[in-house]
Amino acid sequence: MLVLATGNQHKREEILALLADLPVSVLTLSDFPQAPIIVEDGTTCEENAIKKAQGIAQYTGYVTIADDTGLDVQALNGQPGVFAARYAGEDATYDDNCQKLLREMTGISPGHREAHFLTVVAIADPAGEVDVVDGVLKGQITEKASGSEGFGYDPVFLLPDLEKTLAEVSLDYKNTISHRALALQKAKVLLTNKWIPRIQSGRSAAR
Repeated sequence: MLVLATGNQHKREEILALLADLPVSVLTLSDFPQAPIIVEDGTTCEENAIKKAQGIAQYTGYVTIADDTGLDVQALNGQPGVFAARYAGEDATYDDNCQKLLREMTGISPGHREAHFLTVVAIADPAGEVDVVDGVLKGQITEKASGSEGFGYDPVFLLPDLEKTLAEVSLDYKNTISHRALALQKAKVLLTNKWIPRIQSGRSAAR
């Protein structure tokens, strides 16, 4: 068994699609309704991903994979960074965050709207052993939201080579080029070569 530690439905769909070809059953937090809520109070995406993976692995007794994503906007000195999900407040919606970002970028010329997504993926076992990988996607912040696919900042994140936002491409395509996909591709190598053999032999489960 492998546990995916995210309560975000959109992330869960993306990650499950990316892990679908692995020879192991993947459980999610919906299979553990009493699992603790892991407070993401780290100062980096790596700290948050490790904390989630280790916390849920210890609770479930199974190898756990978790991710955290930040958005670094050059013109805003790296904001919103690790606070991307709550940029407009603790209960902010995706649209709230996008609209705040667009307001903060008002007046910034097209040549100075560079940004990148960073996703960090952590894999941990109940004993606390952990591996960490990451993925980066470079792009630009648009001047207005466009597209209805994806989630989060996808409608305002432009892929310059395509002249489309992440919200204007299909999930299948996004899952070949995105920050999360790149990180998970690295994670799958680790899972295949190290963690899945342990899972299949029963050496990574606490029960």
